[in-house]
Amino acid sequence: MRVRSVLAAAAALAALVAPTGAVAALAALVAPTGAVAAVPATFFGVMADGPLLGGGVDLGAQTAAMRGAGVGSVRVAVYWSDAQPYATAAAVPPDQQPRFVDADGVPTDFAAIDGIVAASAAAGLDVLPVVLRTPAWAAADPRSAASPPRGTTTYTRFLTTLVHRYGPGGAFWAQRPDLIARPIRRWQVWNEPDIRKYWNRQPFAASYVRLLRAAHTAIHTADPGARVLLAGLTNRSWIDLRRVYAAGGRAAFDVAAAHPFSRRVANVLKIVGLVRREMRRHGDGSKPLALTELSWSSGAGRSTFNYGWETTEQGQAQRIRAVLPRLAALRTALRLDGVYWYTWLTRSLGGRDSFDYSGLRRLDAQGTVVDKPALAAFRATVRRLTR
Repeated sequence: MRVRSVLAAAAALAALVAPTGAVAALAALVAPTGAVAAVPATFFGVMADGPLLGGGVDLGAQTAAMRGAGVGSVRVAVYWSDAQPYATAAAVPPDQQPRFVDADGVPTDFAAIDGIVAASAAAGLDVLPVVLRTPAWAAADPRSAASPPRGTTTYTRFLTTLVHRYGPGGAFWAQRPDLIARPIRRWQVWNEPDIRKYWNRQPFAASYVRLLRAAHTAIHTADPGARVLLAGLTNRSWIDLRRVYAAGGRAAFDVAAAHPFSRRVANVLKIVGLVRREMRRHGDGSKPLALTELSWSSGAGRSTFNYGWETTEQGQAQRIRAVLPRLAALRTALRLDGVYWYTWLTRSLGGRDSFDYSGLRRLDAQGTVVDKPALAAFRATVRRLTR
């Protein structure tokens, strides 16, 4: 990043944070990266999805590699529709019955969730589940994978089941005495409801806040010490956060979340500052903010469904080296709770979508996991910044 860009970003942030925060933000952005105070080991995380969880990849080896790269936390999508595709035991086809157990009256397949939780625990990683995707039997619109649930009861029952299984004293930990228990204490309610791809009822705020409020109550009832994360908001996230507040969502989450995708590092920082300003305007200045997805695609010249933030593999690595120290420097001033790179592993070259090139690692044509320059940049930067 050019010095002029750094100064411009600092000036923008200085106008967005409180007076003392402005001084800290400005100093953090222009200071040498060596002057940045160390952040907690769990501050930097990665998303675990795609081919990592699709079979054929050694999940244990990958979570161990994450740990070696300085990753402290793994964010994983928990697809409600996969875990509970049938409403009743009678609806389960006979050949599928062995994979389901009864969970509060609903046949549930825990295998996929158990796998990532176990591999993460073995590697010493925390897990942040993002719980989404309604099964057809519980959906307001059964024809759409992006449908919100019909009411709130079925979703909150599933959340309660998850907390009882993976939270403190959970059944999963009792079943796995070979693991050092790392109970899940943070739960993210849905993903990007501000876009139709994930929430087809738009405008989203009123219906999403109803679900968020019920989810907050259910999770805290099951684990009073848990923290509930707002769904990560995209694009003009500060404006959509304003809509969440207007719908009465302030008391329904413990940690705000945003996905500040942008072509320039300076604009990523500006987006984060705008979100924090919106939080302060609504009395949430002390509430933490997590960046639950952050990325640049290396799909320049390869992907055809693009978002305007594509670069090369070397450009991806350069942006990692630029943005992570600045976010670490702003951690206190902007009360950042964590930063999750999207994603750890993507498919081999040839995908159409830009996000198919966002991984720190990728598969080659033979299905072997190979490192991208982004991984070396991430590893070196994170190791230097964490304590």
